[in-house]
Amino acid sequence: MRLFLSDENLVVQGRAFKGFPLLVHKDGTAVEPAQSFLWDVLTANGRAQSPLTWAKYGRDIYDYFAFLDANGLDWQATPDRGMPSIVDWYRDWSKGEIGLDSVTINARLRLVARFYRWAQQMDLIRQLPFRYQVVRVSRTPGFLAHLDASSNMVALPRAMLSQKSALIKFLTMDQVLVCLGVLSNITHRLMFELMVRCGLRQIECRTFPVRYLCDPTKRRDLVPGQMIRLPLSERDMKLKYDKPRAIDVPYDLMEDLWWYAARHRKSRQQAAGAGATSSCLFLTQNGTPYGDTALTDIFADLERRVGFRVRPHMLRHTYGTYTLWKLRKVGFEGEPLLYVRDRMGHSSVSTTSIYLHLINQLGAQLVLQWEDEIDALFGRET
Repeated sequence: MRLFLSDENLVVQGRAFKGFPLLVHKDGTAVEPAQSFLWDVLTANGRAQSPLTWAKYGRDIYDYFAFLDANGLDWQATPDRGMPSIVDWYRDWSKGEIGLDSVTINARLRLVARFYRWAQQMDLIRQLPFRYQVVRVSRTPGFLAHLDASSNMVALPRAMLSQKSALIKFLTMDQVLVCLGVLSNITHRLMFELMVRCGLRQIECRTFPVRYLCDPTKRRDLVPGQMIRLPLSERDMKLKYDKPRAIDVPYDLMEDLWWYAARHRKSRQQAAGAGATSSCLFLTQNGTPYGDTALTDIFADLERRVGFRVRPHMLRHTYGTYTLWKLRKVGFEGEPLLYVRDRMGHSSVSTTSIYLHLINQLGAQLVLQWEDEIDALFGRET
């Protein structure tokens, strides 16, 4: 059993579905009904989701069916009364054998539960292999929270694990300093800075286009210390949900990126050979764009060298927390939460508010020290 992501040759009704997950048996046949479920759920209502969502759903449903296949289990099997279901076995295997955390396991279980509800609607099974329980959940109030008549009561599969509400993971200033100290590769260092100072996702960093750069020293409308607004478009780079937004790039970082493009990137592109072109700012030593797992591998190596956890998304959390604190402290003319939401490309301000909760829990003294040091580190004023 294998999982593949399709190329541009997968075309349905004139539309190419590059990156769509394909679950295939050893004999080349599709893994059904998992494949049909992925197609239905990811193209529901005629609206295809982001390729990032495709890959995530594909990996998660593949993981479940690969578990069943390896253990000779039938996905349609219903448990005897009082006995654990195959979903329970999958949960316990994920926790005990693989060592996944509860958040990851529960995310996969939600998709598995969705698969079984779909199978029931398609008359593929008579009953679900698990039961639901109604629980109260803690939610961040949104703009329409007063319309929530359910009192935050939701139905969840009983197979779900309990999970504590944990603080989001971000880098302290000491950790940022250590990382920068060992990032001798100029390309990796600038990728690190672009994510931690502008809140880019790793896929956005990998596909960030060179055409967005300018030499700020040659622009009369720009002065040192200024933030440079850059509109991001799905026509130029990969954005989650293809949702355009704008980021603010510090003057000194733009200057560093400009000189990187003029010197290091040029030599890397030449390594790809005559006629090879790429719109991406960051290129490998072979002159090619970084692949889907490249930054994960780079950060895994960085993690081993520094001795603490460093993941690409932690840089985005670092940006969100720091920026929100800074704006609140200086009396930003506007709503800080909305500013950070728009810079990070969140669909809802409720997502952005996790950084507000983090700030409140950290305590002012710790965040103030972190803020002063990050300003000194990057040598800028805002």
